[in-house]
Amino acid sequence: MSQAVREDFKEILRLVRPGSRVLDVGCGEGGLLELLVRENQVDGRGLEISPEGVSACLARGLAVVQGDADRDLDYFPARAFDYVVLSQTLQAVQRPRHVLGELLRIADQAIVSLPNFGHWRVRIDLLLHGRMPTTGALPEPWWATPNIHLCTVRDFTEVCDELGLSIDASAALTAGKPARPMDPAREIENWRAEAALFLLSRRR
Repeated sequence: MSQAVREDFKEILRLVRPGSRVLDVGCGEGGLLELLVRENQVDGRGLEISPEGVSACLARGLAVVQGDADRDLDYFPARAFDYVVLSQTLQAVQRPRHVLGELLRIADQAIVSLPNFGHWRVRIDLLLHGRMPTTGALPEPWWATPNIHLCTVRDFTEVCDELGLSIDASAALTAGKPARPMDPAREIENWRAEAALFLLSRRR
């Protein structure tokens, strides 16, 4: 595996069972989906809103359709996949609660990664400069970002609890370092994690 592979992609590869059925929602140009197919031999599908992203995926030989996570997940049958992946996309959708619910309707488990607006650099930038911060996980200025529903690790864990979702595993991601396991219930992680990744399932 190439050294250039993103650390969150490496963690997703570790979590996804080889040979499983996977839907990558917001798959972009297909980098993660291609990696999952090649390294874990998954039966992979993608859903991507941008025509450019869909074209790039098709050029890689990936099975991808154009669609909007806010609306088009509703058309997938229940438990059609073993995993649904939503990598750095939840904060850019219109209805994040609805999307989270749909992920765990159409798959047994969901893997969700997101930037953490509670990271200490974000807090200090707001405190000292009074402006929307930019970090490794939030690189665009406020007027150019696609993010419309930023949240913290604590916000995310609370909405999972409200929706009856179990957090089976979680990892902190910071500045290109290898992912490390974290306990999202500890407030220190809400300060330390630049981004976070969660493996979710429905509570039994």
